[in-house]
Amino acid sequence: MRKLKLQVQTTIDGFISGPEGQMDWMQFPWTEDIGAYVGALTEPVDTILLGRKLAEGFIPHWAALPSDTPGADKMNHSRRVVFSKTLETSPWENASIAGGPLAETVQQLKSEPGGDLIVYGGGSFVSALLEADLIDELNLFINPAAIGKGMPIFDKLSSLRRFQLLEARAFECGVAVLKYALIKT
Repeated sequence: MRKLKLQVQTTIDGFISGPEGQMDWMQFPWTEDIGAYVGALTEPVDTILLGRKLAEGFIPHWAALPSDTPGADKMNHSRRVVFSKTLETSPWENASIAGGPLAETVQQLKSEPGGDLIVYGGGSFVSALLEADLIDELNLFINPAAIGKGMPIFDKLSSLRRFQLLEARAFECGVAVLKYALIKT
């Protein structure tokens, strides 16, 4: 079965955006070491899962970048599945819409042949995946900033979840990654 990975930027205090969606706390430019890490993380991925709200900015952003931008080929040419309760057809090239039951749809995608799947968000979508225990590997890119309040991804959990630390690594740009696997009980 394919693995579903989460790759998300977060603040030290656990937010993936500010209260109004601000992302000005993210550390840029990235250094070569973090770029190589992300490249290795996404190399086995052939399917990207996105919530509709994030897809509205994510897909056009990557499509507008020059093709030689690091990661652009992966983001633009991987299969993209956008989860939405409102869209019936996709306005984007190489993106399909999934509107059925979340757990059933994700389990179906995971059971198909192919490489790994990766999810980038948005916050409500990731929270629902975490609540349903569908994410196998969390890659939390901790930025050296605290914002006090914003959008968390663990606020919808109805019970305790435990994770096994697989890797912790600091990068030259000041970002650190914590890589965890969900301990399934």
